[in-house]
Amino acid sequence: MLKSWTRRQKFKKNTTISLLTDIQNKQLSTDLFTNEEILKELFSNCSDFVTRPVAINNEPKITLFYIEGLTDTKTLDKVFFSPLMIQGLQTDSNKEVTLGKIVEQKLFPSTSITTVSEFSILVNSILKGELGILVEGEAKALIVDMKGSEQRSVEEPSTEVVIRGPKDGFTETLRVNTSLLRKRIRSTRLKLEALTIGELSQTDVVIAYIEGIVSESLLQEVRLRLKRIEIDGILESEYIEEFIEDAPYSPFPQIENTERPDIVAAQLLEGRVAIFVDNTPFVLIAPMTFWSGFQSAEDYYERFVYTSFIRFIRFFMFNVAIYLPSIYVALSTYHPKLIPTSLLISIAAARENVPFPTIIEALMMELVFEGLREAGIRLPKAVGSAVSIVGALVIGQAAVQAGIVSAPAVIVVAATGIASFCIPRYNLGTALRLIRFPMLLLAGMFGLYGIVIGFIVMNIHLVNLRSFGVPYFTPVAPQIPADLMDVLIREPRWANQYGPLFTFFRKKSRLPSGQKPKPKKGGNET
Repeated sequence: MLKSWTRRQKFKKNTTISLLTDIQNKQLSTDLFTNEEILKELFSNCSDFVTRPVAINNEPKITLFYIEGLTDTKTLDKVFFSPLMIQGLQTDSNKEVTLGKIVEQKLFPSTSITTVSEFSILVNSILKGELGILVEGEAKALIVDMKGSEQRSVEEPSTEVVIRGPKDGFTETLRVNTSLLRKRIRSTRLKLEALTIGELSQTDVVIAYIEGIVSESLLQEVRLRLKRIEIDGILESEYIEEFIEDAPYSPFPQIENTERPDIVAAQLLEGRVAIFVDNTPFVLIAPMTFWSGFQSAEDYYERFVYTSFIRFIRFFMFNVAIYLPSIYVALSTYHPKLIPTSLLISIAAARENVPFPTIIEALMMELVFEGLREAGIRLPKAVGSAVSIVGALVIGQAAVQAGIVSAPAVIVVAATGIASFCIPRYNLGTALRLIRFPMLLLAGMFGLYGIVIGFIVMNIHLVNLRSFGVPYFTPVAPQIPADLMDVLIREPRWANQYGPLFTFFRKKSRLPSGQKPKPKKGGNET
């Protein structure tokens, strides 16, 4: 008996796999019962798959299929079942008017409906939350757009907070995200190309660009890299990022990600390409340069004088985040004569009872700081900040009093951590955290010579890095003088006539010249 049951289960499994294999080319039958059985076999052991037959004249003529939780059942009951129960379905004496046409015209007159004749399209539509309708005697199915799954409302992005600027952010719903972009660029030149990636997840992906601004070579490269992805499922946009970046082993990000619709709109206006992925609020933007990692959305919502000063602060903090611990280790270990005498005496006095070399001390403190930062992120918000602050104060103070580390080392590590938080792009900040450790090891082994070696190697890597064929250090290397003004400082809006030359290939300027404010002297004219 057990052997017979095992044989039946094996036959059932093989039948299902065979159906899944052949479904791409399988056409719907005119027999309603046959179509139902195939769908039930495909969705076997799927408790959320719902089948609702509808009888006409006491005979099953129509069957509805949908996924519970993905389809708006309240609207379905209101639009379909309530009128059907009250009025019934009046068939037409005209033989040319089929039952499917009657359902389409009388029960769903104002709803988006498509007709399909293949099982593969019907199954994919049901899995996306749409309603599938099969009618007896017709070798086609009606697909009704009734998606109604729960979704998060539009909120301010938690990772890119601004004081001045829009407060809306992307959500996990693809069409909500594209609509937020459409609100900002109301032009038919904004193109949204759709494709599906993932054998099992069937994740919807959209390529966004502005026709006439984007480079055709860049657009073709993005399409090519996306279409060659073969994977079972895409759960977040980072899955795609790893498949399409130029240098996967580089610590530096080559594709920008953001939750802000205004950033995506601004980047598209500069000739870049955005990649929207369903089920994630993070949108990918390509190409990315090293300098765009220092730019925040708020840079273009504040006056350019203040923004330019803030950019210099960020560049300075970037160097502090990478080199300050290394310089401290190198000077205190190999080059104490370069330290002012009074400062050297203070450092020597603080390190008098510390049992570890400076390099070990710095590495220990850096690892503890990274651990505290990770704990603050992973813990619930109510206690995360408290743990990170209290942990840093208690551990730092206790370690200094116990003579395990010196006070200067705590100050250096704390200053380095603060500097790394000044970088607007989180993925660029993580690159700094990784680079800091090899720089520390080089400083501990070779002193300032090791720092110089690390600096040269890092810059050679950055100069050779590419993002979709665009040099990562553009416009500094290769140098494009016209674009340097929006790198080191934020150029006034009335002076920024052209977009970046490495992506902006139009000869036409973005705005006419001569718009610099020129107030008249001597008061207002009447």
